[in-house]
Amino acid sequence: MHQAGLVAFIPFYKNSIDPVTGEPSPRVFSHVKKDSFNIRVAQDLYLRNDYRDTMYKIILESKLGPANKYVYSDNDFIFLGKIVEAISGMTLDKYADKYFYKPMGLTSTGFLPREKFDTNRVAPTEYEKQFRMQHLHADVHDPGSAMFGEVAGHAGLFSDADNLASIMQMLLNGGTFKEKRYIKASTIKLFSAYHSPISRRGYGFDKPEKDNATRKEPYPAKSASPLTIGHTGYTGTAVWADPKYKIVFIFLSNRVNPDGGDNLKLLHMNIRDKIQEAIYDAMKK
Repeated sequence: MHQAGLVAFIPFYKNSIDPVTGEPSPRVFSHVKKDSFNIRVAQDLYLRNDYRDTMYKIILESKLGPANKYVYSDNDFIFLGKIVEAISGMTLDKYADKYFYKPMGLTSTGFLPREKFDTNRVAPTEYEKQFRMQHLHADVHDPGSAMFGEVAGHAGLFSDADNLASIMQMLLNGGTFKEKRYIKASTIKLFSAYHSPISRRGYGFDKPEKDNATRKEPYPAKSASPLTIGHTGYTGTAVWADPKYKIVFIFLSNRVNPDGGDNLKLLHMNIRDKIQEAIYDAMKK
């Protein structure tokens, strides 16, 4: 729900930068993979194995904000990923792969793409100037996820439009895909509903603003029904499923390549919203 009081974002990498050189500290990183430095964060850059404990400690010791306030937080989802691991006894990537991606035949979806896909199929992200000092390609964009080993609850998952459409169609189907059940229909119904008087969020899912009919800038699109579920991504992605109209809308783009997050044209021009609304308009005609 993003109402736990956790801070929105913790730039873990800042504590690992050498203040003199401005580059990743040799105490924390190695340019060569070895026994005590084998967590890849980018090309020729490996994190010290025990540093993840430090990151969890930083989250646990971060100051809580006021109660009953909505703050979108990466840390909420980092903890959700750890809950999955604690209950299943498996790392998040292996759990999702075993119980969802492989049975559903999703050959383009997963964490750690360099271990699974031809990297020519993966779009480059950005030239990162503050931390990894290179043009990122087939490494997770989010620096925190990279330092968690590219497997985390908030970032690190790669996919394509076809596979994402399959996942969203499974949700539209009430939890079944190709005659196999993956999630109970009652669970999807619970998670798809609004659950907060102070935000538009469902459990895990983003949803349309409750006042879209009168809102100056509707989200994600004026015609999206209140049943709609989905999420957007920092780099310019969006996935939405609208059960009322049986629509799945997938939009994958990259606004940060090559120079980072200062390019806000995608947001200011409402590109995703306009494309989604055009689909509804076409149906009405």
